[in-house]
Amino acid sequence: MTSITTHDAAAPGGQLHRTINWQGAFWVASGVPALVLFSIGGIAGTTGNLAFAIWIASVILGLIQSFTYAEIAGLFPSKSGGASVYGATAWLRYSKFIAPLSVWCNWLAWTPVLSLGCSIAAAYILSALAPIPGFSEASPEVAAWLADPANAGKAAADAIAALTAAGTPAIRDWTLWSGSLGPVSFSLNAVFWIGVILMLIVFAIQHRGILGTANVQKIIGLVVIIPMLIVGIVPILTGQINWDNYTPFVPLAAAYSPEPGEWNIAGWTLVFGGMFIAAWSAYAFETSICFTSEFKNPQRDTVRAILYSGLLCLVLYSLVPFTFQGVLGLEGMLAGPIVDGSGVGHAMASMVGGTGIITSIMIMLMILALMLAIMTAMAGSSRTLYQGSVDGWLPKYLSHVNDHGAPTAAMWTDLVFNLFLLAIAAADATSYFFILAVSNCGYIIFNFLNLNAGWIHRIDNGHIPRPWKAPTIFIAAGCILSFVNAMFMGAGAKVWNPWALWAGVIAAALIIPVFCFRHYVQDGGKFPPHMLDDLGLKEGDLAVRKAGMLPYLTLAAGVAVVLIANWIFVI
Repeated sequence: MTSITTHDAAAPGGQLHRTINWQGAFWVASGVPALVLFSIGGIAGTTGNLAFAIWIASVILGLIQSFTYAEIAGLFPSKSGGASVYGATAWLRYSKFIAPLSVWCNWLAWTPVLSLGCSIAAAYILSALAPIPGFSEASPEVAAWLADPANAGKAAADAIAALTAAGTPAIRDWTLWSGSLGPVSFSLNAVFWIGVILMLIVFAIQHRGILGTANVQKIIGLVVIIPMLIVGIVPILTGQINWDNYTPFVPLAAAYSPEPGEWNIAGWTLVFGGMFIAAWSAYAFETSICFTSEFKNPQRDTVRAILYSGLLCLVLYSLVPFTFQGVLGLEGMLAGPIVDGSGVGHAMASMVGGTGIITSIMIMLMILALMLAIMTAMAGSSRTLYQGSVDGWLPKYLSHVNDHGAPTAAMWTDLVFNLFLLAIAAADATSYFFILAVSNCGYIIFNFLNLNAGWIHRIDNGHIPRPWKAPTIFIAAGCILSFVNAMFMGAGAKVWNPWALWAGVIAAALIIPVFCFRHYVQDGGKFPPHMLDDLGLKEGDLAVRKAGMLPYLTLAAGVAVVLIANWIFVI
């Protein structure tokens, strides 16, 4: 394989620019640790005292899987778009439809970060601009309300409810339009419109290209990662951890209920539901290899980017949930504002003794952390769409880039799609977690295909030199974990919504008409000749299938694991 080591930022028209090294990709991926904030409350609510262990186990699995991704990424120094693109070529010999499924499902997994992140950040901003008043039984306003003859016989709880309703700003209940879409609701409320503004800001930053994005995210990343480390370490050093908060080490009897359960079918279902949704965040540092065709030296930078990003996530995904649980305890983690995410910032501020200005600073850092995750998602997901278009799997218009080397057509597609998702996410917590669960079904499908692409590439393309070759034991472990992840999806998706699994399968299947349009209508049934350049292959070479029936048997076994797990594990 020819080594690509140019340091020239220029590139031919319509192509991405080689302007960053592995440190740049590391900072672009530095938004991944902030993804813990998206579901830390939800996982605590469904798994209880097991929550910290769920996060640690999940990020360890992600780190093991990253070895497979690092190897196959090195085979494609000229491609962007991440692990799904590199793995899709392994499946191309065996089915034209399985290969684009990997790319599509990876995009379905990443793109909702924009809408989900903007909805949480917008909620924090709305709370700062139009806070809901807080009253207690000791508040003078409560005493005055109870003293009013018109309220004779009423209790303090009635006073608090009435005063809170009267003092809540009208904008918090305002909506331009709302309704329902099947199992979810939608609302064009204040959270939606603030989220739209945040999304446009991210788009403007991304418009400057990957180098500009990396420079911006380096600054924000340092501002966010350091406080997350402080939140993870300070409570341990100051003795705030209550070790009783980690026992009993059993699942909950029921989701969002404090009663301890047992290690029975229902308990394991909740555990697998936690492992399922944690994977969406804890595996996500693989986005650091979305930028291979923008690396100055892809053969050196690729493996360093993913492994260093993985180590950062290992530290933060272990520390933050551990201290979060140790300080709050089960009752605290099951509180409504923690489960829906709106109170996570205040909780983290209290862990470092923050009040007043410290709390305000922590909330601002939460918003920056979410913006960091949103920028990471747009950078990665837009490049997945771009490379899918370049390689002949997605519509041609997605391959357009601007003068800065930013895939603007793909970015606009991300933006428009996420405006629709934002309207759903802004409605309520049920709709939010439905989007998250459906998105993660796509992510698990992508992971299954790509982890098995590791050994398929070894068989079919073993003659291609690899800049970095993973120990065979990690390739084998990745294959095993692909089935473990399939079990998590089959058993655990229903924890978040009864229809999540089937909605995820339907969303994944939408690639079939999209691919057929591109391949058979736009390209006349042929792939672009450059698609296999990195492997030194031509389309005619795809008829050679050294792996025989193994890939097909693997797919059948994966489907069987999902269906059997869905049948056995019930709440």
